[in-house]
Amino acid sequence: MNSEVVSADSKPAVERSIVSPVKLAHFVLRTSRYQEMVRWYKTVFGARGVFENELLSFLTYDDEHHRVAILNMPGLADQKEGFCGLHHAAFTYGSLGELMSTYERLRDLGIKPVFVINHGPTTSLYYSDPDSNQLELQVENYDSVTESTQFFYSPAFAENPIGVEFDPDDMLRRLKAGEPEAELKRRPDAGKRGLADIKLRYAYLCCQRCALIGKTKRAL
Repeated sequence: MNSEVVSADSKPAVERSIVSPVKLAHFVLRTSRYQEMVRWYKTVFGARGVFENELLSFLTYDDEHHRVAILNMPGLADQKEGFCGLHHAAFTYGSLGELMSTYERLRDLGIKPVFVINHGPTTSLYYSDPDSNQLELQVENYDSVTESTQFFYSPAFAENPIGVEFDPDDMLRRLKAGEPEAELKRRPDAGKRGLADIKLRYAYLCCQRCALIGKTKRAL
């Protein structure tokens, strides 16, 4: 495998001529738990409603007119395991302190992450909303995109592309005690990891299926 990081300038001219979006603007959710979902997203993101009625809500947490839209659609079935679709959406905070203060605020409101992990490039807290959509709240562990990208080609990533779990309460305690963010964000060595170590919906099911396929092949 070529371990060189590809820069935008090294792409063919035809690719460089493609106009890409300037930003990711928003995502839209449909739900039959309308009020509960609106309250949850306002709480988690500190969002405000720029427009709300009985049919839809536009929510934002910055200068965009809306970052999340929630549609009220009664009678929808719950999400089922084993279907294709979006696995999760991720949102970046400006520092580890901001991320962990958000963790503390949500924890004290009874909203706790379902999966906490240092991926290497990011320190990440995964949450599940009332409809079981998965959100990742993260902070970058490196100072530049180049450094984060280079991690993907490191021996550490080859051995463990998933990450290392950590105790968020211990992380918060150490942060408040004055440990440098750079030290706290450094991913420790935890040996080999794979898909089975991702404690999120769909990834776990995928691992079960892979194990079943492996057993079937061995039986044949």
